Amino acid sequence: MPLSAVEIRNAKPKDKPYCLSNENGMHLEVRPNGARYWRLAYRYQGKQKLLALSRREPCTGPWPPGGGP
Repeated sequence: MPLSAVEIRNAKPKDKPYCLSNENGMHLEVRPNGARYWRLAYRYQGKQKLLALSRREPCTGPWPPGGGP
């Protein structure tokens, strides 16, 4: 089941890192310092791998960046 924006926004840091699972191996890792990272778990040649996709940062500026046309 896909994560909602509310679930992501309400994810609070805990004593140890934890994950909020999305679907198809995608999850949001929440670290004790409050950082949030998107990760993708997959298998390649029989070995499990973990791909770091991006750090989730709150949007505080204008959208699109630069103000648009």
